[in-house]
Amino acid sequence: MGSKTIKIVLILLSALFVTLMLILPLATVLVYSLRQGWRTFVSCVTDDYTVKALNLTLLTAAITLAVNTAFGIFSAWSIAKFRFRGKQALTTLIDIPFSISPIIAGLVFILIFGRIGWVYPLMEALDVKIVFAVPGIVLATIFVTFPFVSRELIPLMQSQGCDEEEAAALMGASGLQIFSRVTFPHIKWGLLYGVILCTARALGEFGAVSVVSGHLRGKTNTLPLHVEVLFNEFKLTASFAVASILVVIAIIILILRNIVEFRLKREEG
Repeated sequence: MGSKTIKIVLILLSALFVTLMLILPLATVLVYSLRQGWRTFVSCVTDDYTVKALNLTLLTAAITLAVNTAFGIFSAWSIAKFRFRGKQALTTLIDIPFSISPIIAGLVFILIFGRIGWVYPLMEALDVKIVFAVPGIVLATIFVTFPFVSRELIPLMQSQGCDEEEAAALMGASGLQIFSRVTFPHIKWGLLYGVILCTARALGEFGAVSVVSGHLRGKTNTLPLHVEVLFNEFKLTASFAVASILVVIAIIILILRNIVEFRLKREEG
C-alpha cells in the first residue's frame, strides 16, 4: 500500500474508534435524557437534590481549583527556577495521584480522618467532621487533581530558563515583580490550560469522592454520585438527564481547552 492509502486507512480507523467510543455514548446520553419530553427533562435537572448536588460539585471544584492553582504555581516555580535538595523527590511525589487509584486515595482519607483514624480524636475534640462531610470531598478531590497545574507549568518554565528572572533580580526587582512581570506573561496560557484540565477532573471525579462522601443524599452527593444513585434506583431517564449536565459541561471545557491549546502552540511557535 502507498503512503496515501495508509494515511486514509489510519484516518478512517481513528474516526471509527472516536465515533464508537466517544460520539455515540455521548449522543446516547443526550437522546435518552430527552426521551420522555422536555418537561420531564427540566423537572429532573431542576429537582432539589440535583440542584444541591450541582452546587456541591461547583463548590468543590472552585475550592480545589484555588488550592491546586496556588500549589501548582509555587511547586513549578521552585522546581524549575531553583536548585535544592529533594527536588527530584518532590517531582516524583507530585506524580503520585497519577499512579494511585482514586479509590485508594479515598480509603487513605478514611484511615486518617475516619473513626479508626489517628486524627479522629483531635477532629472530634474540635467538633470538625471530615469524612462523610464536605471537607472530606474537597480533600479527596484536591488529592486526585493537584498534579494537573504543576505538570503543565514545570516543563514550560524549565524550557524558558532563568536568564530573564536573574536579569530582573540584578536590576533590583522583588520576587513578586519578577513573577508578575517576567515569569507570568510566558506561562499564562499554560497555566490556563492546566486550570482547565484540573477543573474538568474535579467536576467529574467519582472514585475518591464516592469513598469519603457517605452518599448522604442532598448533603454529600456530588453530581456524578447523584447520577449513580438515580441509576441504582432505576430512574433511568432522570439519571441520564442529570448526566447530560456533565456532558454539556465537558463539551464546554473541551472547547475552552482547544482554544487555549491553540493559543499556547501559537505562542510557543
